[in-house]
Amino acid sequence: MSIFVWDDARHALGVAEMDHTHREFIELADRLATADDNAFPALFATLLDHTRSHFSAEDATMKATRFSAIGEHIGEHQRVLMELRQFNRSVQAGRMRMARAYVRENLRDWFNLHLATMDSALAAHLKQIGTR
Repeated sequence: MSIFVWDDARHALGVAEMDHTHREFIELADRLATADDNAFPALFATLLDHTRSHFSAEDATMKATRFSAIGEHIGEHQRVLMELRQFNRSVQAGRMRMARAYVRENLRDWFNLHLATMDSALAAHLKQIGTR
């Protein structure tokens, strides 16, 4: 059963690079949500690496285009990365229970809210200035 499912109507922002990265995030998160204990640590590390790259690229785009809500957006990225790094330390030490709960119960809701608010505002900004 899929927990994370891409839905164009809900997730597509109309900025190809963002949509591609977000689709990859959803696919990785869904694989992680259903992974067994043998696969979970490697997939969690992969999701962390993907998210780090994803946020770094978005942060650079916001800086380069002088996005007005950059502080709040980057702050949110830093907060989520901190959570993922903390969970990853536990996962790599064999303690997966809390990380599994985080992925299944928090990560999807956070992603959907972040996409609908902060990322949609960034996408609108990029469209407005002609950067897609």
